[in-house]
Amino acid sequence: MRNLILGGARSGKSALAERLALASTRPVVYIATAQARDGEMAERIAHHRTRRPADWLCVEEPLALAEVLRQHARADRCVLVDCLTLWLSNLLGDADASRFERERAALLDTLPQLPGEILLVSNEIGMGVVPLGELSRRFVDEAGRLHQALAAMCDRVIFVAAGLPLTLKGTLP
Repeated sequence: MRNLILGGARSGKSALAERLALASTRPVVYIATAQARDGEMAERIAHHRTRRPADWLCVEEPLALAEVLRQHARADRCVLVDCLTLWLSNLLGDADASRFERERAALLDTLPQLPGEILLVSNEIGMGVVPLGELSRRFVDEAGRLHQALAAMCDRVIFVAAGLPLTLKGTLP
């Protein structure tokens, strides 16, 4: 079962993904894509860490997401990725300008083949104004394209606002 959970900042999407991971009753592998590049991001990461159960395996991977998913996805596991938009930011800022295309293609090729429960968390950012800068516009465009491609291949797509899930595709357990 592949799940895409979208929502704005502080919408409750990560908390929902964590509840779904617990409800799966499978061992959980949490793949964190964030990098603590400043104090505020370090605080956000610490907040997420305190919410997670101690028995969840946490793998920190800011770039090679498809590779880590292949390593950890198993029929008897739940893998939670938080979050795709941070992963996208990391790739767009990478010194190798072609890495984003390779990693995106690898993720889209890998996802349909993965066993077990997969929960992908991402920020829905395409509902606001068009950004002024070129990089910001590219980020919004690439996030939108990525979300559309993932939504097409996921069994369930959920949008979260104010902590309330709205199922766009599939059904909630």
